[in-house]
Amino acid sequence: MDSGNDAAEDPVSRRLSRRLPVSLVWEGALVGLAGGAIVTLYRLALSWAESVLRDFTSSAVGDPVGILGWFALLAVMLVAVCLLLRWEPATSSSGIPQVDAEVLGRYDAPWARVVPAKFAEGTLLALSGLSLGREGPSVQLGGMSGKAVSRALRRERGEERLLVTCGAAAGMSAAFHAPLTGVLFALEEIHKEFSAPLIISVMSAAVASDFLVSQVLGVEPVVSLSFITNLPHVDYLFVIALGLACGLLGALHNRGMFLAQTVYGRIPERLSALRLAVPFLLAGVVAFTWPELLCGGDAIVEVLQASAFPSFVSLGALLLGKYLFTAACFGSGAPGGTLFPLVVLGGLVGGAFSVVAMRLGLAPLFCPNFVALGVAGLFAGVVRAPVTAVILVFELTGSLDALLSVTLVSVLAYVVSTLTGTDAFYEHLLESLLASTAKKGTTASGPGEKDIATVRVGAGSRLEGRRVCDVPWPDGTRLLTIERAGGRLVPTGETVLLASDELLYIVDTGSLDDARLKLSLMCEQRV
Repeated sequence: MDSGNDAAEDPVSRRLSRRLPVSLVWEGALVGLAGGAIVTLYRLALSWAESVLRDFTSSAVGDPVGILGWFALLAVMLVAVCLLLRWEPATSSSGIPQVDAEVLGRYDAPWARVVPAKFAEGTLLALSGLSLGREGPSVQLGGMSGKAVSRALRRERGEERLLVTCGAAAGMSAAFHAPLTGVLFALEEIHKEFSAPLIISVMSAAVASDFLVSQVLGVEPVVSLSFITNLPHVDYLFVIALGLACGLLGALHNRGMFLAQTVYGRIPERLSALRLAVPFLLAGVVAFTWPELLCGGDAIVEVLQASAFPSFVSLGALLLGKYLFTAACFGSGAPGGTLFPLVVLGGLVGGAFSVVAMRLGLAPLFCPNFVALGVAGLFAGVVRAPVTAVILVFELTGSLDALLSVTLVSVLAYVVSTLTGTDAFYEHLLESLLASTAKKGTTASGPGEKDIATVRVGAGSRLEGRRVCDVPWPDGTRLLTIERAGGRLVPTGETVLLASDELLYIVDTGSLDDARLKLSLMCEQRV
């Protein structure tokens, strides 16, 4: 084996190599540059498309020929999107569930088809005015960039999943211009696992991506929120009330979105084009009746940032209209995301709440604070990623003054939304995706493929103090090494497992999910 060529190493030797952390840093950075470049071009394309949309529709107002011409263009774009989805079905919906499934090893999308298809579809949808965001597609474009780098470097399946996670972080970072949000989203929502190699590679990807985006598009965040100053403690009752409200609204948001998917799902598969025809038709009507609702919601952000704060009725109408239009677009399976519309909806919730709170004694000075708090609360209630919600608002406001109140809102929204029994948004979408792929008999692994994974022994867990030979290892699982106190040892059957031991094991790819679940339960900390 050529020690100078990482690609020539077998997976086990590479995983045990002390050069792996260094290798993952530059690989993560490479993925970040690739993903950042694609998402930067994607953002430029969307900006162009939205500009053309607004120029054309504003000039066509009151002109019957112009309006008919726009609907004819919508029909052409509808056909184009349908053909792209037929060519590559893995681009449907937001793209985040597909990346989740890739990381789980349950999905194997062809990156060379997904990237151009998703790019073209997103541009066409932005030009059409559908109420969808760029963040979900950006995560998928980034994830596929990670997969492309992995294939180019001939990495094994386990490391490929890590690089896909890096790509997801790069895509999220580039979409929001928020690198820490990209890191936390990838760890908390995509990978759902924390380890030193994963963290350093994900951070490298997010930073490299953000650096590239800032060189092309500048350093301003996509949504610039403001936090005037920290709230007086007496006003924290309003913060608590907003957190509770965001939890309930987050659950309501998810149920409505899931209902929209169910309604569209009743349309036969052979008439799938009809599903997309509905949001395209709505977009045409909205363009000439309520243009603020178009696309992700930049026009609504401008309303929230206006010097004269809108009335409760105006904010409530925008909130209801934007939500219903987004549900109609997303439920159809159109290849766009909901994260940016979610941020806009959260801002509207916070803004409407602040108008009510002002009548109960809140100083008008703090209205912008509640717009930012609404973003964090609704994000946490919908996605169930409270840490990411806190970091997102921190990066969008650039202020640590918000930390206490944002954390309180996010935690309360997360708890309340969970207690309602409503599924987390992306977990529900992932379950639906896995169920559909299971029906089609698709698989992401071939016979004989192996995966390498790690698990940490928690204090007081079932494995602490047990000998290796006494552990009921999942079928097809073999323990390779134990990382203990900075050193590495090769275990024997008599080796006793201790708290904080990191177990490196190899398992059949098809059995990885089952093995990971069983070992996680056995290693769960109980003190």
